[in-house]
Amino acid sequence: MSHTPDNEADRHHFPGPGTLDRAVRLVRFLRENCPWDAEQTAESLIPHLLEETHEVVDAIRDGGPEDVEGELGDLLLNLAFQIVVAEESGTMDSDSIYARLEEKMIRRHPHLFGEGERQDWEVLKAAERKPDENVLSGMAKGLDPLTKSFRIQERVAAVGFDWESYEGAWDKVSEELKEVREAVEAGDDQAVQEEIGDLLFAAVNLARLAGPHPTTALSRANTKFQARFDRLEQIALERSIPLESAGLEALDALWDEVKREEL
Repeated sequence: MSHTPDNEADRHHFPGPGTLDRAVRLVRFLRENCPWDAEQTAESLIPHLLEETHEVVDAIRDGGPEDVEGELGDLLLNLAFQIVVAEESGTMDSDSIYARLEEKMIRRHPHLFGEGERQDWEVLKAAERKPDENVLSGMAKGLDPLTKSFRIQERVAAVGFDWESYEGAWDKVSEELKEVREAVEAGDDQAVQEEIGDLLFAAVNLARLAGPHPTTALSRANTKFQARFDRLEQIALERSIPLESAGLEALDALWDEVKREEL
């Protein structure tokens, strides 16, 4: 949807009440009339916020439109809760939160708002950092290790510390894989941990340069493996093959059969 400004003063503003405003009013009502809602704090709501975020992701990947709609509503409620709690502290309100968001999006989309040419997102973020901030400062502490690796690599790439193509990352993965083997064969547990960490970090970098987000790629791999193994179990049950005593050769044959079914 495009926005046509009515006047110059309003050219960067997207006015009007909407879904979030209604959710905020709902939460205010809940906190005024429900003891449980009233006693919640920003900290106590964090587990709910995280849980609902994961449920949105699950719905997007595995559910239908109704599932996504319901889970987005639950997430919206949690966002509205955080806004209302912040309002009550007197430090901010929904208008100031939105104003900061709008200002940031205008700054990071200069080509859309007549402020300059299109630039890489991470380059624009790097330009916003204070002079005394390091490139890797301010990263979210709660990121899972896979996503954190991806974000680290994005940030250093924005200042030029990056391979020219995925070929460099591919060579690095091959190098780290060799070092993992050497550590395993040497029986050095500490070195194995370190080298496997380096291998995973290099694999994330390869994913970044080759295209897919590593968490998306790994999630799909998990889903595919689980579906295949569920089918393997079904076949084994139909043929009265006990998994625990079947042996690797028999299970591998069933696995290949499941894969052939997909062709």
